[in-house]
Amino acid sequence: MKLLAFTADGLARTGRLEGETVIGFAGSPDLSTVLREGPPDEDGRWQLAAVTITAPLPAARLFCIGLNYPKPHPLGGEVKGPANISYFIKHQAALVAHGAALRPPGVSVQFDYECELAVVIGKAGHRIAEADALAHVGGYTILNDGSVRDWQAHSVTAGKNFCESGSWGPYVTTSDEVSDWRELRLQTRLNGRTVQDSKAGAMFFGLEKIIAYLSTITPLLPGDVIATGSPEGTGATQKPPRFLVSGDALEFEVSGLGILSNTVA
Repeated sequence: MKLLAFTADGLARTGRLEGETVIGFAGSPDLSTVLREGPPDEDGRWQLAAVTITAPLPAARLFCIGLNYPKPHPLGGEVKGPANISYFIKHQAALVAHGAALRPPGVSVQFDYECELAVVIGKAGHRIAEADALAHVGGYTILNDGSVRDWQAHSVTAGKNFCESGSWGPYVTTSDEVSDWRELRLQTRLNGRTVQDSKAGAMFFGLEKIIAYLSTITPLLPGDVIATGSPEGTGATQKPPRFLVSGDALEFEVSGLGILSNTVA
């Protein structure tokens, strides 16, 4: 099931997608509630083209995993399997929805994209065992971890949290529709040219390890979102580097999860 948040007839709503039809949920509950409790009754139908997709949910927290694929490091050198998982927190103000424009940083020309598989926690847990980790995943979505590379050299938090520099969506696909996360294929197309292309299984640390690790530090809550890192092909690692400029069109695709599309304002 593909869950989405959207506006229709001037109102904010949530619902599910069937083909090109959006079926609204009665009461428009938060999608984390839907993942936990199941879908409520139907309340209206719209054609997908007639609604505006909004950010999937007000995430409890946004955890982002760094250095999780073999590739050139965007700040120089090679990314090799690190000894430990590296993560940082991203603010929701740094993300826009599917179809919205990304905001250039204004103080830098080193504006970059990163296609990532993200999981939405559906069931709370603390010190989760790896063997039980996937049972805590309610759904999957796509996240573009927008990065400002020279500011990332100041600190990871600075470079990863410029206002409206990244995006996520368009849907949350429930976990029952993903039989093996390792087989999911991540692709980024910049102005129609494929620049990132990898299976999720290339990660150094898989979903089970990531969930177990984070839940050791803090209890994971329904609605928490974990972005799992980005494969080779970001703008900073191209030769010469190819950073984003006004007018660029981006498509971030993860097989079975949809296509997240954005332009650069």
